[in-house]
Amino acid sequence: MWIRSTLAYRTSFVLMAVGNFAASGLDFVVIMLMFSQVDVLGGFSLPEVAFLYGTSSFSLGLADLALGSMERLGARVRDGTMDILLLRPVPVFAQVAADRFALRRLGRIGQAALVLGWSLTRLEVDWTAGRVLLVPVTAVCGAVIFAAVFTTGAAFQFWAQDAAEVQNSFTYGGNTMLQYPPTVFAKDLVRGVTFIIPLAFVNWLPALRLMGRPDPLGLPGWVDFLGPAVAALMAAGAGLAWRCGLRAYRSTGS
Repeated sequence: MWIRSTLAYRTSFVLMAVGNFAASGLDFVVIMLMFSQVDVLGGFSLPEVAFLYGTSSFSLGLADLALGSMERLGARVRDGTMDILLLRPVPVFAQVAADRFALRRLGRIGQAALVLGWSLTRLEVDWTAGRVLLVPVTAVCGAVIFAAVFTTGAAFQFWAQDAAEVQNSFTYGGNTMLQYPPTVFAKDLVRGVTFIIPLAFVNWLPALRLMGRPDPLGLPGWVDFLGPAVAALMAAGAGLAWRCGLRAYRSTGS
């Protein structure tokens, strides 16, 4: 329904998608401005940072397209409209995800794909079948990890009722952090996004493996390939958090 509504005004949709493309591209403009003054950032060249930017933004774009509407769950809990979703013979999760589905978010995905494609043509990598396969696997696993964070944040809103910004700090804020090399951050922060909220598996660890760079934490090499396992565990944990939150919902009261 929301897609049909969006496409009913084609010019408006195109303008909004282009606006989304341009707005998300400003982050990469900042990176290019940095590299107009320096040759490397944290030991990484522009194509390498562009790869980090492209993989992180592309993964977030996919998750945001599918589950970006989750941030509005708190408003539904507060005003009681969550009850309407419970009465319909459709999974609540699917309804919340589809609520005001924003097709314009394709602009972010397209912009990230362009940067990623450009970086792949400039990286000094000895491409093998395994390294080629690592790129789409990284993008998909990153999208699942971001989707799990979206879902967990939405589940938390069943209790907090107004925690959209907390959720955004780990999704959009995490994406901004992952666009830059891990070497520019303190090791305690890198440990936090590796062992506590494992956003490092979105692109940092696979990218280090692809580029042949050492892990700043000195982790074993096989850790770089744990992206699918981490994504699966986070998805399972997010599903459990969602079910617990939904069972805890008690409407708005009298």
